[in-house]
Amino acid sequence: MAETLSVAEAKRRFSELIERVRHGERIIVARRGKPAVALVAPEPPDDRHRARPLGLAAVAGALADWQELEAVVEEIYAERLRARDRRAPRLR
Repeated sequence: MAETLSVAEAKRRFSELIERVRHGERIIVARRGKPAVALVAPEPPDDRHRARPLGLAAVAGALADWQELEAVVEEIYAERLRARDRRAPRLR
């Protein structure tokens, strides 16, 4: 259970409270007898919730390290030229 301290007590012992919170404790600071704030350690960054690039920027970043990209594009273009269902656009 979290320890509850008054604002005045928390001010006097702030450095100590920081160390205790760093070690996993949770401290409640009360104002006029009612809980006002909780001192808790920040959560470590979670890569799963980081914003991921969207749209074309995401694709460009994913393709940056693909060594065979040029060869694959050439192969796709060559297959497209051979297709009979529709004409290939001029890319060059």
